[in-house]
Amino acid sequence: MKARLNLITLGVIDLKTSVDFYENGLGWKKSSASQEGVAFFQLNGIVLSLYPREALAEDAQVSPEGQGFSGITLAYNAKSEQEVDEVIAKVKKLGATITKTPQKVFWGGYSSYFKDPNGHLFEVAYNPFFEFDERDILKLE
Repeated sequence: MKARLNLITLGVIDLKTSVDFYENGLGWKKSSASQEGVAFFQLNGIVLSLYPREALAEDAQVSPEGQGFSGITLAYNAKSEQEVDEVIAKVKKLGATITKTPQKVFWGGYSSYFKDPNGHLFEVAYNPFFEFDERDILKLE
């Protein structure tokens, strides 16, 4: 298996509300590959998919019931502390729940967390030790 991820699928309770949050709220462009019942967003080098939670659980042959922390977060790496503050202010206006306000963190960066309308955790962080290439893709040595 090659070391790569191509697609992240989030199981969502209300597809329309979720698409609205990402497309109209965050300004992400929904792909023309989207169909009834599923939405795709092309992100730099990866695709985010939104799919009904019940159907996703059924497809994976697991229970759709879930409580508390799922053990996964998604991360948006910003290019400055100011960008972290701006993103968090924007998602808060869109109704996201801020679980950790923007703050300096032990590893030398600046970080915050929010939950999207379905409770998926996103970290928004500035890491002064990370670099981006000319296409805004995170570069690690």
